[in-house]
Amino acid sequence: MNTVYKISFAFILFIMGLQAHAGGGWPQPKNSGYFKLGQYGIIADNYFTPAGDIVDITTTGYYSTYLYGEYGLTDRLTAVVYFPFFSRSTLNQLEDSEGNLIQEGESVNSLGDTDISLKYNLINKSVAVSVALTLGLPIGNASGGTSGLLQTGDGEFNQMLSVEAGKSLGSEGKYYVSGMLGFNNRTEGFSDEFRYSLEGGAHFGKWWSILRMYGIKSLKNSSESFQPNNGIFSNDIEYVSVSPEVVYEAKENWGVSMGAGFAFNAKRVLAAPAFTAGIYLKI
Repeated sequence: MNTVYKISFAFILFIMGLQAHAGGGWPQPKNSGYFKLGQYGIIADNYFTPAGDIVDITTTGYYSTYLYGEYGLTDRLTAVVYFPFFSRSTLNQLEDSEGNLIQEGESVNSLGDTDISLKYNLINKSVAVSVALTLGLPIGNASGGTSGLLQTGDGEFNQMLSVEAGKSLGSEGKYYVSGMLGFNNRTEGFSDEFRYSLEGGAHFGKWWSILRMYGIKSLKNSSESFQPNNGIFSNDIEYVSVSPEVVYEAKENWGVSMGAGFAFNAKRVLAAPAFTAGIYLKI
């Protein structure tokens, strides 16, 4: 198995967390919540190298069905959970130009790495500002398949501190903008990361149109010789992604969404779009 494949899945779970996100700087009111059942998928035969070039790889895929929830413990304190309860990694069969088998295809199914957060609202006036602590729990499979290279988790426990801010614009909050700055401390020899995002949305009748930008910058403070032993989730990944999404409010308290994510200016990530769809409920 070549090194390119071993690190090609690097950004998957980060994009999944972004696509599940609903909150921004606003807290959930006490005893109220937002819950989403979502599906994520990506399949790629190209990859951004550590130098940022695009090369061919054996076709790989990742699919995940997840639950995302925000619940107001108080009017200022919100609990957030992202739980991929079914995740699937796949590697296509590899053949030569004459159709001779070089490598068998394989797949693995399991739980995925899970995030739990507490978000505390500092300001909720014309601008909403919150701070959050997110814990990444390594409950996914970090060594799946006969090769040990099909993973649904990176095997490390990480902690991220972030600040989020948001502002509603226009009459009755027809538009909004929000942003996030965060520091992610990674364990097991991975480099720490600086993360950032910017998001904007517009409301038209029963429709929301949303555009998100999300970035990861590695601090490159791990050992230069370090390589993840799980063979998929890479160290020192970097990218900027753009993710458009549309949301249809079928009723006041529930609706459906569809979105996509595209990475560019990237290193050590798949060079292919990711797609999501989901149904949400507000209580």
